[in-house]
Amino acid sequence: MSRIVLLSLTASLNPTLLAATTVMLLLDRPARLMLGYLTGALLTSITLGLIIVFSLSGSGAAKTTQATVSPGVDVALGLLAIVVAQVIASGRPQRLSERRKERHKDKAPPRWQRELSKGSPRTTFIIGAMLTLPGASYLAGLSSIHKQGYSDSVTVLVVLGFNLVMLWLLEVPLLGFLIVPDRTRLTIHTAKAWLSRHGHTFAVQGFRLVGALLVIKGVVGLVG
Repeated sequence: MSRIVLLSLTASLNPTLLAATTVMLLLDRPARLMLGYLTGALLTSITLGLIIVFSLSGSGAAKTTQATVSPGVDVALGLLAIVVAQVIASGRPQRLSERRKERHKDKAPPRWQRELSKGSPRTTFIIGAMLTLPGASYLAGLSSIHKQGYSDSVTVLVVLGFNLVMLWLLEVPLLGFLIVPDRTRLTIHTAKAWLSRHGHTFAVQGFRLVGALLVIKGVVGLVG
């Protein structure tokens, strides 16, 4: 289950979702826009998730190799996270991003961003449904859910939970706007200022911690 939660968090790190949320936060009535986007995103991701997870093969070979494959995958993902941390620490992604922005500073934004800026909940619903397609982490999560051998009803609940966690970048500010709108605006402003100052260090240390935990978990699984 811990692996499923980790993959759902990894799947949530979606640049398109982050960009869409950022755009909607800057528009009028962001709660209505984010609710439309969330509804469309959940419709697509849950529908495809259930279709995929119930279509996966339940072969005995997959079950017998699960215990040996999963620790190795954990180690590989952990090492990859540590490498990503080192790359971020080197400053290369930031320099590449600055050069990319310089090359495309006069280029028009993608059409979906232009449509979002119009501020229609119906538009955000359609965009959310169209852009929320299964990625690598989502597919890996569905595979892990299938391998657990849950009953059909439990599998449906786990897939629902996976999707709710995966879309937390949208759900957290949406709930904030619905419950405490003024405080949420102030919190978002403060968070943006903090990330602009400490985001680089936070990303490096976060990837290092996740990588180390995955490597330890994988090694323990291989030894055990």
